[in-house]
Amino acid sequence: MSERLPTRVERRKLRTRTALIEAAQEIYARRGDFDVSIQQITEAADVGFGTFYNHFSSKAELLDTAIGQALEAHAAWLEDLLADVDDPAVVFATSMRLTGRLVRTRPRLAKVMMNSRGALLDAPFGHAVHARRDIEAAMAAGRFVIEDVDVALACTAGCLIATMHLCTGAPPDTVDSIADQAVRNVLRMFGMNDADVTQIVSLPLPAAEPQDPSL
Repeated sequence: MSERLPTRVERRKLRTRTALIEAAQEIYARRGDFDVSIQQITEAADVGFGTFYNHFSSKAELLDTAIGQALEAHAAWLEDLLADVDDPAVVFATSMRLTGRLVRTRPRLAKVMMNSRGALLDAPFGHAVHARRDIEAAMAAGRFVIEDVDVALACTAGCLIATMHLCTGAPPDTVDSIADQAVRNVLRMFGMNDADVTQIVSLPLPAAEPQDPSL
């Protein structure tokens, strides 16, 4: 049985909802806050003011959706990209290396992450969930020596945010080096020896781009 195709009305609703979410991401990334009117949001999305409440009950709901969608899309992309990697320490490190490079590769997504730093630590979606899983897997495999996963996750999130802030003001050709230095320090903090750290951070990164280039 073939899957039902969306109707014209459903496609139009999806386009409107997507436009609102992308406008919210852009505004939040650029301003660092969401202190704007619904009129400003709908104008940025190029949709009618009256359509807003057909999709979201409030600005807060829209912002939560915009942040969640951005972080989950990136985390899902990383998971798919690294699905065939057996070493959880490599999965963790490569995810951090790619995320640290977002200032260069996906600046809007990087700014969303920097502005919503709490979501990297305790949100029920995106990097918080995936990073916790990777840390626990690396501990189980004897690759990481960690006393408290929550503290390790906080260190990971804090390092990523600080690194992206540092990269924002750095020359573009130094971003990759800065990101990798940060990952090396985190791996050492998690109990890895220098030989393993050097080997992991020297691995070539997957030659792929996120599925949604708009981020």
